[in-house]
This record gives sequence, C-alpha cells and structure tokens, in this order.
Amino acid sequence: MLIRVRSPDGMHRIETGLKDTLAQLLEKLAPVMNAPSPDAIVLTRDVGGHNILAEFEQSIISLGLKHGDMLFATVAPSARPSVEPTGARANASHDGSSKPAASGGAASFVVQEDVDSQLEKDDGLIRRKRDTKFCKHGANAMCEYCMPTEPYDAGYLAENKIKHMSFHAYLRKILSQSKIRGDISGGVPPNIPLPLEDLDYGVKPNCLSGHAPWPEGICTKCQPSAVTLQRQPFRMVDNVEFASSAIIDRLLSFWRSTRCQRFGFLYGRYERSPDVPLGIKAIVEAIYEPKQGWEEDGIRIDLEDEDFNNEVRRADAVADACGLKIVGMIFTDLEPANESGRVVYRRHASSYFLTSLECRLAAYMELKHPNASRWARGGHFGSKFVTCCVSGNEDGDVDVTAWQLSNSAMAMQAANLIVPSSVPSKMCVLEPTKTRYVPDVFYKYTNEYNLPVTANAKPAFPVEYLLVNLTHGFPKDPNPMFHSDNPFCIENRSHLHQVQTLGLLKRHISGAQGAPAMLAVVLADFHFLVYLASLDILGPNDISLIGRIVRDSANSAQLAEDLLSSSGWQTLMLMLQEASDSDLNHSAATDQVADERFGHGVPAASANSNSTTSGSTASPWACRHCTFVNSPSHDSCDMCALPKD
Repeated sequence: MLIRVRSPDGMHRIETGLKDTLAQLLEKLAPVMNAPSPDAIVLTRDVGGHNILAEFEQSIISLGLKHGDMLFATVAPSARPSVEPTGARANASHDGSSKPAASGGAASFVVQEDVDSQLEKDDGLIRRKRDTKFCKHGANAMCEYCMPTEPYDAGYLAENKIKHMSFHAYLRKILSQSKIRGDISGGVPPNIPLPLEDLDYGVKPNCLSGHAPWPEGICTKCQPSAVTLQRQPFRMVDNVEFASSAIIDRLLSFWRSTRCQRFGFLYGRYERSPDVPLGIKAIVEAIYEPKQGWEEDGIRIDLEDEDFNNEVRRADAVADACGLKIVGMIFTDLEPANESGRVVYRRHASSYFLTSLECRLAAYMELKHPNASRWARGGHFGSKFVTCCVSGNEDGDVDVTAWQLSNSAMAMQAANLIVPSSVPSKMCVLEPTKTRYVPDVFYKYTNEYNLPVTANAKPAFPVEYLLVNLTHGFPKDPNPMFHSDNPFCIENRSHLHQVQTLGLLKRHISGAQGAPAMLAVVLADFHFLVYLASLDILGPNDISLIGRIVRDSANSAQLAEDLLSSSGWQTLMLMLQEASDSDLNHSAATDQVADERFGHGVPAASANSNSTTSGSTASPWACRHCTFVNSPSHDSCDMCALPKD
C-alpha cells in the first residue's frame, strides 16, 4: 500500500506492506526526509501537529490507515544537525575546534566536501567587460552584451572550449528551473524536492502491484526503463593538478628500472578551479603504491585481499592526519618505441583511451567513493574519484591523461550489467538470466551520411560513451606538502632491492636528532609516514601531531619539539638504538646494489656476480634464485627461503 507523507521538504510517497509497523514506516521515511534517525521524525494525522502517531509497534492497518492516506511529518529541530563540511570536521579533529556551521537545508546532516560548501556561497555568475562594438551605454550602465551570464551558458562554454560544465554549474542549471539562483548555501527551500538522484538500473524491490517479488515476478512499475547512453554534460572534477613533477617521476622510476607497469592511489585534496566557472580541481600530493603484481603489459591487484585493504586503510589514516584523502588512482601503460627514449603512442581516438577492463575498475572505485551531496535524495551523487593514465602521446613523450566514468557507468556497474571484452575499446552487456534483469541499452552515433542513428548496445558498445575527460597539469610555482630533501624508500618495491627496514629508518632520521626544524623536513615524506604508522609504535595522537607538522609549515618547528618529547617518539628512538648493525648494513648494501644495478645501468648478471663474490668475504650476498641481497649472517634467503648454496 502507498502512504502519502507531507513534510516541509515536499510530498513523499512511501510504499509499505500490509503488515508493516509504524516503526518500519519511519525507517523508510527517514532517508527520504534526510532525517538523522527515525526517532527524529514527528508523524501526525493533521496539519496542526496535535494528533501525534506514537504507536510504533502497531501495524499500519491497525492504526486505521489505508492506501492513499496522507500524514504530516516534521523533523525535530534539536535532532537535525547543521551542515558541516569535511574541512570543518578535519579542523575539529586536528586543531580541537571547528568552524561555525551554516544553516541546515533539506539534507543538512550530509557531511559534504569543504569546496562544495564554498561554491554554494558563490553566485556563479560570469562577469563580462564592456563590449566596445555593441555597448552604446556609459561606464555605469549594463546591457545584454556585457551583463553577467550564468555558469552553464552554452555560448560561453563553447567559446572557451569547455566540453563538460562543472558539477555546480549543472546544479545551478537544474535549480534555475525552480527559480533558485545566486547563493544557495541556505539549502533547498521548503516544498521543493531535492533535484539530484543517482541512476538506478536495477529492479525496484517491494513492488506493490500484487505479483511475486523478483525474480519470480516483475511488472512495468518495478522494472528499470531502457537505457540510452549519451555524453554526460557535466563532470564532478574539472582538473587534476599534481603538486610537483617529482610525484610522477618517482612513479616512473619503477618503469625505467623494470620496463614493467605500476599502479598507485592518489592522495590529495579538492579546491576551487579558477579555469572553469564553479569548477573543482583535485590537487595530488602523493602516490601510494599498494601490494600488486607487475608485468610488462599490465598489473595485477587483488581488491578483496585483506592485506591489500589493510594497507590502503593505513595509508588513508595517515592521509587523514595530514588533511588529505584518496582522490583517485593512477597507472602506467608504457612501451619503449626505440632506443632514443620515445614511447609508443597507443591510446588515441582511433584505438581507445581507456580499456573496458580499466573502465570497469574505475566504475568500481567510484562506487566505493561516492560524492556526498545534500542536494541528492540519497545523500550522495556521482563521485569525485579520478583515474589517471601515464602513457605515450603523439610526439612519443610520456604524458598523463585524466578521466572519470559517467554516472551511467556507475549505475551499470552497480546493477552488474557490463563486463569487459577481449577488444579493449568495447564493453559487453551481459545477457539476462533467471536472477539478473538486463534492460534494453542503446547508444547514438552519427553515420556516414551525417545522420543520427540509434543502435542497440548489445552485445557490445564503445567505451567512449562511459568516459568523461578531465584536464591535468602542474602548478607554475610548486609548493608541495611533502618536500623532504632525502626521499624515503617507496613501499612494495622489494624486487628492486628497495626495502623499508628499521635500519633504513634509522639512517633517514639520523641527521635530524635534536633539530626540530630538520625533523620537520624529514617528516615531510608520505611514504615515510605510512611506514612509521605500520610499525604500530606511535599512537593515534602522535600520528595526528605529525600530520599537523606536515600541514602547518609556519609552526612546524615548535610542533616538532612537542613530538620529540612525546612518549611514542622516545619509544621509537629506543628501538632504533637497539636495532642490530646487520639490519643497518643490510639496508646499506641493498641501496648500493640497487644504485649499481638500476641507477648506473650495470647489467643484472654483472651485479649478481659481484655480489656473490663479495659475499664469500663475509659481506652481504645475493640469492642466486631471486637476486635478493641478504645479510652475511643468514644461510638462507629472506625473500624466497631457499638455501645460500
């Protein structure tokens, strides 16, 4: 049965079962009204609010309600929290205080990004100068040729070659249909429904048409509509900015040493983009390389592996302490073209930009990182997660491209409708089964006669219909957050003889003992901080203090003094003092062999033979099975556990 509920946010239609209780009705109503909990909703029979329904355990039928009845609901003011952007939450957790919160709207309990709250306060208008040809008025007047335009103006976007308008420009375009313009930080006005909603290509549950639930039954009310793929007019992020070129260079160092591909997660923050009206850019401060398998033509990652997820959660915690978050992923696809240093140009309009497998991975990651929005009915809309690929361009140089998957791609991935194909540029649509309903999927293209044609997307369609391209670049005056003069060893590179050990950590901070200013510089290395957190020696307060040292460069020396006097840091220093010399020598020998083999171009066989010869004179020896450099006191390899001889 259907119960109508009128609230200050508009009319809601709640589908309930005949045996559902009032408490179950409130549970379904809470997310629709964006209430913090069902207990915060006051439900009445009349508009005056006098006849309150409080029989939570009674069924809807026993309360005398029938199909189509109308109730009135409000959210208790004391139970509705105000808007708190993520920046305010970070300030409250790191600095002990928070910013004043803005007044709440329809979805005021949603914690959205700080940049979203900032853009909501902007009117978004594009100011134009006086046109010397067409403006006939004075300096203090205005006409149609010089008056400000909306951020979604088609003429302005075409003139400045902006293919996709920004998300907030798209939001203003939708709100303009309800005569809402200018500052929207106050939220949605009463009696106006929330304008945004994520796409859903799955069968609607709890259909009240009287048939058996899916998969035993289905009707036109609960089955999804046909899907027509088309270019998404907006993008959630407009630009990807790497804080410094060294971030990409350190990722590329793996390919230069092994000619194998590499994958990493991007950590950074979101800020306003001045190049696009109401635009957002993702500033990347660090790349974390999780556990992975590497090949010359690809990578292998196990997203369900417990160690992989624990490793990513540890990196997330360190990034949160530094005021950062995961903003995307990056991978390499490089192949040498010749000995001159050029690389193969393989990703272009005639082949593909992202393969179908990469598109599905990107859609999966975007679903894991939804974008919180108080303008969406479900509390989230789309995703700000970006995907970057390092490959060759048309000049044979190494270049970066940035992409996002459309909301349609996310919905198709969530409904399990697509699967990668053997052709990189084609995405397959799965066949329907007894438990999987697949709606009709179409896409449009222009044929050889320059006429629009609608084609069936089954069995496969071009992946370009799922892509949203972004711009990327580097700042003119780099000021990265992680600027250590002596970069720490990157994680998960043991096969390059780059191993993170206590001995390496001891040498890394040896020159900063008793010098707070130098310690602050040493700590400005994301890989070093993640390794510190993995030791489980420093507590959460110590990690939070280190994050403040990295973020607050003006007071970093004073904060570093507080860290030196903390109990966790003193415990770490005690452990490093007791670290064995063999561990320190092992790290030094590892770095030396890595430099000889990968830094100076010495052939692998030469490096191995030299290491083996020196191992006979009580020095570190290289395993003849896996080439790992071991301590002279060990009779078996620490990496492959095989014997020395």
